[in-house]
Amino acid sequence: MRRITLLLFCLMTFFACRTAQSLHTIEQLDVKKYCGTWYEIARFTHRFEKGLECVSATYTLLPNGKIEVLNQGRKASNWSQIKKAKGIAWIPNPQRQGQLKVQFFWPFKGNYWIIELDPDYHCALIGDASRNYLWILSRNKTLDISAYNRLVKIASRDGFDIRKLDKVRQDCPF
Repeated sequence: MRRITLLLFCLMTFFACRTAQSLHTIEQLDVKKYCGTWYEIARFTHRFEKGLECVSATYTLLPNGKIEVLNQGRKASNWSQIKKAKGIAWIPNPQRQGQLKVQFFWPFKGNYWIIELDPDYHCALIGDASRNYLWILSRNKTLDISAYNRLVKIASRDGFDIRKLDKVRQDCPF
């Protein structure tokens, strides 16, 4: 019985690793060009973003090559309240430039994988291999419907449950 349990565990681990590696990410990233402010157009909402609208992420290149991340959004229950989170991102493997790590508090870190990025760095699709996290980002507070639909189609093709996508309001009164 113990051997069967161990075998099942090994098989599950093998297939989990295969799935994790099966998500395509971009190959080249110009970090300087990527830095700046991005607006959330849609997301899989998690507890750390629940009730937030007008969400943006600002990336700043640091002298050590890492990237400062400032996420902020307004509380839908009180537009004057802004929730902020500051973290650090980096590229752990230069051979996989689209697979960043991000850390908002030690020792926890997460994946920030750039699945799609248009050539002008105008819109991006961000997620991770678990398919539990997904964001559609734009340099502007709006994204034209054809670009949005293209990113949603890519997410669906890559195994994300696009029914969980929530559009993010970007027209807050402040």
